[in-house]
Amino acid sequence: MTDWVSQLADDVIAEAERRAPGKTIVCASGLSPSGPIHLGNLREVMTPHLVADEIRRRGLDCVHLLSWDDYDRFRKVPVGIPEEWAEHIGKPLTSVPAPPGSAYPNWAEHFKTPMISALARLGVTYRGVSQTKQYTSGVYREQILHAMRERDRIDAVLSRFRTKAKPKAKDADEAAALEGSGAAEEEAGYYPYKPYCALCGRDLTTVTGYDDETTELAYTCACGYGETVRLATHDRGKLVWKVDWPMRWAYEGVVFEPSGVDHTSPGSSFEVGGHLVGEVFGGQQPIGPRYAFVGISGMAKMSSSKGGVPTAADALEIMEAPLLRWMYARRKPAQSFKVAFDQEIQRLYDEWDALERKVADGTALPADLTVHARSVRTAEGPLESTRRRVPYRMLASIADVTTGDEEQTLRILRELDPADPVTDLESVRPRLDRAQRWVSTQVPAEQRTSVLAEPDADLLAGLGDEQRESLRLLLERLDEHWSLEGLTALVYGVPKLQAGLSADAKATPELKAAQREFFVLLYTLLVGRDTGPRLPTLLLAVGADRVRKLLGA
Repeated sequence: MTDWVSQLADDVIAEAERRAPGKTIVCASGLSPSGPIHLGNLREVMTPHLVADEIRRRGLDCVHLLSWDDYDRFRKVPVGIPEEWAEHIGKPLTSVPAPPGSAYPNWAEHFKTPMISALARLGVTYRGVSQTKQYTSGVYREQILHAMRERDRIDAVLSRFRTKAKPKAKDADEAAALEGSGAAEEEAGYYPYKPYCALCGRDLTTVTGYDDETTELAYTCACGYGETVRLATHDRGKLVWKVDWPMRWAYEGVVFEPSGVDHTSPGSSFEVGGHLVGEVFGGQQPIGPRYAFVGISGMAKMSSSKGGVPTAADALEIMEAPLLRWMYARRKPAQSFKVAFDQEIQRLYDEWDALERKVADGTALPADLTVHARSVRTAEGPLESTRRRVPYRMLASIADVTTGDEEQTLRILRELDPADPVTDLESVRPRLDRAQRWVSTQVPAEQRTSVLAEPDADLLAGLGDEQRESLRLLLERLDEHWSLEGLTALVYGVPKLQAGLSADAKATPELKAAQREFFVLLYTLLVGRDTGPRLPTLLLAVGADRVRKLLGA
């Protein structure tokens, strides 16, 4: 079945064959570890991953390059970081100390490492490239010297876009990025290379002269230091972003790379790079779609300390990897979507489980079957999955009531379906762990369920005859209906019995109202409020003996 991934893979294979027949196909993406690498950034990786994975499934040689832009400058001190970190503004991210309390050697590694772990769990295979290592080891030396020789041509290309209105920044961070992205315009002319100062380590430098023959480059720094270096042996600086990106396209032979909306607007780095890669570096611009925004449904409470930007690692705390892959695989890159951290995650899991059942019984549509296959396995093999797929909302309710007690959790799971009981918790992992984590980190304390320790004597004493009768009907039938299916039929059936209706009677507005009143009564007697987890699950969680006690038996 042809989905968006297959279509892009077709295009990439054809383009690669046109450019360099028989060579390894290169797909690429880039991430800056300047802060938490959020779920919007994940789309930058998942889009080329899915395409590269499809190409590998077809038996072709394809590599996914992931550039870590860890040689970028540290732009500002984030909220929650001590003010003394301001002295590091302008240094490469790998030269900035990690946030206080971090176990990592520098700022970049602190934010890279959780993403590396998350990508491994997501089954994303890639070749990581540290731009710090690339620049400081001299890998790009010839490209830098070439860019300096061609600086007038680069300046001319950039000049064609300087007359256009500059894009407006949404915040100070973006403004800093836009300001420094295109050109290092110095008093002595334009230079596409920005050295880091040998004394203070920052990029607050001004190039004052350059000799093409000797490659001698003179610069001064805002700290007062200045020196002359030979660029042929100097490895403490980098090309400015709008030149750096097309240089890498040509150097790596990138055929496919998607871009965010901010990079593909008129006059953006992608458009400018498309001219520079051919006119200056003799390469070709990658093909690739523009990808849309990824939002959050319910901001993750656990990420508030990180600036309110949930990461892939955060998402994988509360959902299984195949579900997260599915969310990125089923939407075309140009379609925006939201990753759920609130109650919506339960609906998403219901939708995913429905798809899994259709796949299992052979009724899934071809398009859904294709997306499912991309979600549960890669060209290298299957991802971790839960053997016994108890509904996520059920596991969340159980976790809510038991507060993670494993003995109680197993008891409830065993009683869900006596004909086919869950016999061990491992069979419902990792989904159980994800649901427990969701309850503990995303459900506000005031919304969690706390079963009453003692019966509400005043409420029980004040019940009317109809209410007492409803409780009697429930308790009389409790043991024979003690399963998820049985209790579901019972709690909906008691109001029918009271109305003199059969168990299969259709729900009328009057019956629905009576059922709601009965449910409120049970919730109030069991948990002291008028709402809570689904009643059948709650009853199983509380246990038959305790239910009898709280309902006044």
